[in-house]
Amino acid sequence: MAKVVSINLSAKKGEQKTPVQSAVFKKDWGIEGDAHAGPWHRQVSLLAEESIDQMRARVRASGLELNYGDFAENITTAAIEVMKLPVGSQIQIGSQVVLEITQIGKECHQGCVIREKAGDCVMPREGVFARVVEGGTVSVGDAITIGCPAIRVGVITASDKGSAGARADLSGPTIREMAAAFGGIVTQYCIVPDEKTALADVMAAWSDQGLCDLIFTTGGTGLSPRDVTPEATLSVVERLVPGIPEAMRAKSLQLTDKAMLSRSVAGTRGRTLIINLPGSPKAVRECLEVITGVLPHAIETLRGEVSECARK
Repeated sequence: MAKVVSINLSAKKGEQKTPVQSAVFKKDWGIEGDAHAGPWHRQVSLLAEESIDQMRARVRASGLELNYGDFAENITTAAIEVMKLPVGSQIQIGSQVVLEITQIGKECHQGCVIREKAGDCVMPREGVFARVVEGGTVSVGDAITIGCPAIRVGVITASDKGSAGARADLSGPTIREMAAAFGGIVTQYCIVPDEKTALADVMAAWSDQGLCDLIFTTGGTGLSPRDVTPEATLSVVERLVPGIPEAMRAKSLQLTDKAMLSRSVAGTRGRTLIINLPGSPKAVRECLEVITGVLPHAIETLRGEVSECARK
């Protein structure tokens, strides 16, 4: 059974972590009392006991003793290859805490004692970093279970005034709120002016770098001369998915005849699905309600998965 074999904390960065029997995990923050907690993507670090055992075998002749927490990991796991979980995967620890994997590996800090003495360190290759999706208390011995990989969502708000700070973005937060309905977590977000090149560059970068499974744009889909989001999208997608905007327009036409003026498109670039949404929060909500049910299947198909996950 996959489980927690050690919990390790340090009050200051650079200090060696000390094992504790239990710890409190705070949503969107990290572990209470740990120096690496905060509003960023590496709130909690994990390392497999099996990885530590491999290092122990390598340094045995040197007399270097390696203990849990020596690699600065918060959670030492057993019987689960956490380093092989894709970014975006969720794991549950005990009955309360849910973590989302955000990064695999990182560079060793300067003066890494293990690297200096052993000539190698496993953390840059097999260390795992996560953020806290649901908080609670974790104790040594708690079981670890793997959930469905979260759908990593990027949100691009197209707005001249928004990018200049002259108007608050209300549609982006609406997408963030509704993403949970299909297992989505917003991992990338930006506001850009209504310029074709700027919009296309962000879509292409997020797709090509594998940062998002799904990208929503909001705004710039009408007939104004500055409405260029569909053109930007068409310049980066490789395959069109016409049924998505058709379904959104069909639903919107039941509410207003102005829906026939929408030029929204959808398509794929690599393994990323890109969908244009309207600019108003109300219209965003109405359109997302139409397509929410099909999005998990679409993303799993793009990923090449045969999934038996039942998303809420």
